[in-house]
Amino acid sequence: MIKAVAKAIDILQVFSPSQPRLSLGEIARRLDLPKATAHNLLATLVVYQFVERTDDNLYALGTALVSITQSVRVNVELRDRAAPLLRELADRARETVYLTVLDNDRPLYIYAVESPSRLLARTAVGDRVLLHCTSVGKAMLSVMAVEEIDRLVAKTGLPAFTPATITDLAVLHTELAATRARGFSLDRGEHEVGTYCIGAPIFKADGRVVGSCSISGTDPAIVGDRQGSLSTAIMSAAHQISQRMGYVPRRVSGVPASLMDSTNK
Repeated sequence: MIKAVAKAIDILQVFSPSQPRLSLGEIARRLDLPKATAHNLLATLVVYQFVERTDDNLYALGTALVSITQSVRVNVELRDRAAPLLRELADRARETVYLTVLDNDRPLYIYAVESPSRLLARTAVGDRVLLHCTSVGKAMLSVMAVEEIDRLVAKTGLPAFTPATITDLAVLHTELAATRARGFSLDRGEHEVGTYCIGAPIFKADGRVVGSCSISGTDPAIVGDRQGSLSTAIMSAAHQISQRMGYVPRRVSGVPASLMDSTNK
């Protein structure tokens, strides 16, 4: 094993969703490295854009990781098949639309059509979030076996991000049962205060869940008065993407027969 490479990988793994930016001193302390060694490794990672230096003199993961992640075959296949459908969906919904894949125990955002009203400095693409508090995550959990859900929750826990976050496993199972029955998931400000989302799972040819897509925005009506039309739209999009991945379902819960007929033509 090449120690310098191992130390560089350790640096990449020290960042987390809860602490995406760290100082040189904190990185060196966590990895028990001399500051000079940590600095030299970080400088190299910055050159190759695996790490970036922020304006406040902290370090964060860089954009090169997104490019590598998106070069994984299944991610590229899914993104390329989904992108035209999601662009159409974003035009109709006039909200942000996301595509994620299941990356170990978390959803990874691999494609987004950002709404003009989402006034952020960067896209969510490349972010990894938790399953229990997002519509993309709950959509995937809802089609998993109970044992798999429990295994994933045991691994990540159920941390609270907002007062609305589900932090009790029994409550989560009840929520997932409701999600499974209606065919779409809801995020009622559970990951970010004031952000509301509707999601649906995407399957690959062997019938296993490969990812999910969602409609997201700051309008509370997304999970209120607009829920009916938006849920039909997101389920239809997920169904068509799944078909493009080779999946042939017997039925799609919640999707009107007219939509099923149109997407099977």
